[in-house]
Amino acid sequence: MRFLDEAKIYIKAGDGGNGCMSFRHEKFIEFGGPDGGAGGNGGSVYVVATKSINTLIDYRYQQHFKAKRGENGSSQNCTGRKGDDLYLKVPVGTQVLADDKETVIVDMLIDGQTELIAHGGRGGLGNAYFKSSTNRAPRYHQQGEEGEAYWIWLKLKIIADIGLVGLPNAGKSTFISTVTNAKAKVDNYPFTTLVPQLGMLSIGNKDLVIADIPGLIEGASEGKGLGEKFLAHIERCNILLHLVDLSSAHPMEDYKIVRNELQLYGNEVASKTELIVLTKADTVDEITINNIISTFKTEIDKEVFVISAVTHYGIDNLVNYLFSITSNDSDEEW
Repeated sequence: MRFLDEAKIYIKAGDGGNGCMSFRHEKFIEFGGPDGGAGGNGGSVYVVATKSINTLIDYRYQQHFKAKRGENGSSQNCTGRKGDDLYLKVPVGTQVLADDKETVIVDMLIDGQTELIAHGGRGGLGNAYFKSSTNRAPRYHQQGEEGEAYWIWLKLKIIADIGLVGLPNAGKSTFISTVTNAKAKVDNYPFTTLVPQLGMLSIGNKDLVIADIPGLIEGASEGKGLGEKFLAHIERCNILLHLVDLSSAHPMEDYKIVRNELQLYGNEVASKTELIVLTKADTVDEITINNIISTFKTEIDKEVFVISAVTHYGIDNLVNYLFSITSNDSDEEW
């Protein structure tokens, strides 16, 4: 399934049906009077959050969505049928934004959450509704009101317990493939991960959702590389695992590049709990590893872990620590 985390669509609620102008025509009843019924209300447009889908790909090839129009009223005081409502399914974590792409209409955070985003038009009244003591035969009826219509943006922000960040080729895809059920693409070239990947890490009956965010480069907060659109997915991760390649010529500089982009992006992303994970321990000697660990612990007051996804070195220790800080009663080992 292809991943799409942003889509612009046009929604149109149904128009209300027109009221009817009619007079009774029955044998032996003189001056039957008005009997025009009201039109039915137009259908409204709702957005529904569901865990059954995890991408907005359904909105890539269809951009226009319209609810049904209300039926017109008819004689004998018959009210027109209401137009059917339209329900648009989106993944949990989707924001509905106005056309300016900034104003948040609603945030869909809970499975099953249903929100009204476009009201259907009200049906017009028939001439029977305008009968009075001074106007026994009204020849006036209302037209149905138009339903609301506008362009909106759907923007998906992944909800995960843990988000993986780091420069391209820091080992994020290899790590998530090793510890979860995710089938991430792994290779030795920039931007192996082109879209966010989700994986489930389980211990017994406890689960953690891990999101592999595409690699960030210097200037990502300004749209360079894969751009700041993927930084948005980090907003809803509780913990950040900052992966740094031990085989890099300058591991500390790599770390600072990504940290700077997180600071520039804002939205309190940089203030999230962060663990430093030094990867590819199988590619360097022990002296080099110890020197790099010492540098990080001297300059940065954060937990530092050393792993090798290839040899599985340090993986168990890291995973058990993740469960210990996200679940008070996690006592099982991975």
